[in-house]
Amino acid sequence: MASNRHLGRIISLQSLYEYEFRSKAGDTTADVDSIVVKNIEPYAKALGDTEFVRDLTQGVFKEMDKLDEELQPLAPEWPISTISAIDRNVLRIGLFELTRRQESVPPKVVINEAVELAKAFGSDNSSKFVNGVLGTAYRNITGGEEESDKHAGAKKPKTASQPESKPAESAESEVAEASGEQPAGDEPGDAK
Repeated sequence: MASNRHLGRIISLQSLYEYEFRSKAGDTTADVDSIVVKNIEPYAKALGDTEFVRDLTQGVFKEMDKLDEELQPLAPEWPISTISAIDRNVLRIGLFELTRRQESVPPKVVINEAVELAKAFGSDNSSKFVNGVLGTAYRNITGGEEESDKHAGAKKPKTASQPESKPAESAESEVAEASGEQPAGDEPGDAK
């Protein structure tokens, strides 16, 4: 039976969230290992690889303080303590997999999975926030090099014969500005 890692990440998020919630509420009986076992039980058959959930949850739990230190400079306007518990734990899971499991999980999968968790369990803007923070972490890890660049070698420098390409939105805005029109879909005062 193939493992369902997406479900595993959901269970890990649920377990980390429950542990954090109970601990902050003063529950001295909160134990992350027993929480994980309890949360895996109803899904064990569908999950397949229960060891993945245990390892992921334990890895994040053991490195929680270090992960928080690494996350803080990635979102300097948002102290870790002010980020919602769901978003904080999604970011911890994503950063853990991005930095400590890079051989077993491709970075784009890690970021996509974290964004999906944020969409499912976070607030309206959580997915954008998570994507931005983990995208910054990935760029910091790779030195700004895209995954495809690593396989294809260094980027080719632009030559004088190669025109600078502009995104469609940017080119559309320039045409509209030159003609004195407002770009389609933009209202005065809208933030971009």
